[in-house]
Amino acid sequence: MKPIKEIAAMLDIAEDELEYYGKFKAKIAPEVMERVKEQPDGKLVLVTSMNPTPAGEGKTLTTIGLSQALNRIGVRTIAALREPSLGPCMGIKGGATGSGQAQVMPMEDINLHFTGDLHAVTAAHNLLAAMIDNHLYHGNALSINPSTIIWKRAMDMNDRSLRQIVTGLGAGNGNPREAGFLITVASEVMAILCLSENLADLQERISRIIIGYRYDGQPVTAGDLQADGAMALLLKDAIKPNLVQTIEGTPAFVHGGPFANIAHGCSSVAGTKLALKLADCVVTEAGFGADLGAEKFFDIKCRKAGLKPDAAVIVATVKALKYNGGAALSELSAENLSALKNGFANLAKHIENVQKFGVPVVVAINRFFTDTEAELACVKELCTAAGVQVELSEVWEKGGAGGEALARTLIGLLESGASHYQPIYATTLPIKEKIEIIVREIYGGADVTYSPAAEKAIRKAEDLGFGDFPVCMAKTQYSLSDSPKRLGRPEGFTIHIREVNLSAGAGFLVAFAGEIMIMPGLPKVPAAVRLGVDASGNAIGLF
Repeated sequence: MKPIKEIAAMLDIAEDELEYYGKFKAKIAPEVMERVKEQPDGKLVLVTSMNPTPAGEGKTLTTIGLSQALNRIGVRTIAALREPSLGPCMGIKGGATGSGQAQVMPMEDINLHFTGDLHAVTAAHNLLAAMIDNHLYHGNALSINPSTIIWKRAMDMNDRSLRQIVTGLGAGNGNPREAGFLITVASEVMAILCLSENLADLQERISRIIIGYRYDGQPVTAGDLQADGAMALLLKDAIKPNLVQTIEGTPAFVHGGPFANIAHGCSSVAGTKLALKLADCVVTEAGFGADLGAEKFFDIKCRKAGLKPDAAVIVATVKALKYNGGAALSELSAENLSALKNGFANLAKHIENVQKFGVPVVVAINRFFTDTEAELACVKELCTAAGVQVELSEVWEKGGAGGEALARTLIGLLESGASHYQPIYATTLPIKEKIEIIVREIYGGADVTYSPAAEKAIRKAEDLGFGDFPVCMAKTQYSLSDSPKRLGRPEGFTIHIREVNLSAGAGFLVAFAGEIMIMPGLPKVPAAVRLGVDASGNAIGLF
């Protein structure tokens, strides 16, 4: 690895504009954005994917490898990624820094505590929770109805036993009430951090967080509790973008980390906007398939931040195609052209989805060593027949050199000026209509049903004047439907909305579909069992 000041110098960032976290990590001072704000923006490229297998399809890997490839062919490029959560790291997926010859470094630091951003979000979130219960204990001057409190506590770990708890038990410990935990990356504080332009914007958004309601039905906010100042103080460094590097020395902004199945799934606006001023091209990613991360990238992040994406890369794998075509997980390494062809319907739907936003697409086949030449040729033929450009990506094995063909095809898309980005719906539409447009147009569903609680929450949001917010859908990442077992391209299905939460600070509504949880659980054999540290302090088993 190069000293981080050398990576910064590649972007014309001076050493006194860095805040060091060791030799290889740094935060970028806010003054840099002020200095470069009049410079023209580079091109913005989104990397998304088809519905994945449980192991993932290499979207982060492709983002990193593509950024390296673009730099190899002379395009000044920055990769803009989310920060990993300890939940998946200790759970089923492992780390989120790429692998092979397409990684962001230092991998161990980024996957673990990094610069402390996720811990700061956790602390700010839990400070507000503590101030709510303290307010109740000391007389409840705001007349908060405890049964309406929606603000949970947070931790950055999968722990199903904390989904529903009772707080305040024991003499002198407050008022007993039902509560719970969510994972930090699902916190509204994380969403606010990632959508804020600067520290002042951050605090103003925090002040608008609704924690519950008074007995008269009026909302109570973090500002009402006078918690916004202290919460912003805890986040004053977390708002600054983090600068690291790829294994080939390409600059990477790794900042913010909301999940895409239960949150909006995009890295920070502050990091993306700064990267666009410093590079000719910014390659970013949004979590899971295009039905989740990409839809939220286009309908929430780009809309709110005034960003205009120029192109999208959809990552596909032979394994995911066969998985969506009916092959069992145990059969994914065996050649199966029939399942592959059946599974192409899923990829085709994601291609159509991105094109509905007016953004041109190229498919990247992330190659695995188990893929046969016949299978790779079949995928290429299917993509070509569908009218979309396709390139093989071998960045895991070859780094940037393995992504040059993809990079050159992408440059052709960027130079064509073919992007005519627009969101899929107008925010002025009624809340239900926005949900139903997403279900019909993006998921391919036929109908939407709502629980009584969701109906009530929608009416409440509209009555309070929040009906013009965009919608952040929370649903399984494994299917276009709300059932993880309905793979491929299901049709005629109904999405059930069980709950709708108002995130007034972030500026969107969260609609929960099916059985999706905001606090995941660990699998039967979590990744944590293989992790450790050697005598020299190096991580063992982390990838």
